Amino acid sequence: MLASPLELEERFTGDTLDPDVWFPYYLPHWSSRARSAATYSLRDGELRLSVPVDQPLWCADLHDEPLRVSCIQSGSFAGPLGSTVGQQPFRDGLQVREEQPTAWGYTPLYGRIEVRMRGVVTARSMFAFWMSGIEDRPEHSGEICVAEVFGDAVRGGSADVGIGLHRFRDPALVEEFSAGPLAIDVTEFHTYGVDWRPGSLAFTVDGEVVRHLDQAPDYPMQLMIGVFDFPAKAAADDVAVPVPQLVVSHARGQRLT
Repeated sequence: MLASPLELEERFTGDTLDPDVWFPYYLPHWSSRARSAATYSLRDGELRLSVPVDQPLWCADLHDEPLRVSCIQSGSFAGPLGSTVGQQPFRDGLQVREEQPTAWGYTPLYGRIEVRMRGVVTARSMFAFWMSGIEDRPEHSGEICVAEVFGDAVRGGSADVGIGLHRFRDPALVEEFSAGPLAIDVTEFHTYGVDWRPGSLAFTVDGEVVRHLDQAPDYPMQLMIGVFDFPAKAAADDVAVPVPQLVVSHARGQRLT
């Protein structure tokens, strides 16, 4: 396949996120906009996501592990108030708590997708770029994890980077995900990408293929870019709450023909 002109070329040059592309909340239908709103700024052509000390817990009464998150999505879908229909349910029987408008900002079907980013995380935090099925049907729920980095897997000059495919409720997929060491400094900018074609996924870091899978979702997916904090993992002798950060310089999507 050859690459065609860009479908998405996000350089974060404005003062605010483009509402026609980005939804700056993390799955607010299971929680609320107040508790899922991303803390972010746009400065010098960069998106800066962070989880400050006063960021509320995302879904404190239902999520097993306390979680605080700043994440942007390029799509959002859920049913009406009280419905069990919604993207990325994390347990059985969840009901929509706050109705949200449907948003299809950038939801490609196949293509070359990449994000250039750097993160600062500790043993209690992580950052990630993944693509999630839009879940207009429950089986359209597979996830392409392009890069997932936990702070406790970061070492001097290397890090374990989670890459692969989660099947979730898609019976056509096989779970195929792992985190292996890469000789990169994740506090510096790197470009994490995937060439997503019918029946195959080729994952890249700085243009070099680091993993290949012989399967792929066959429905539209949305981009998810976020940084997470897990308060339960705090060390007993912590005297201050660290602020994890994720800085993104571009997000790019290109159709393959």
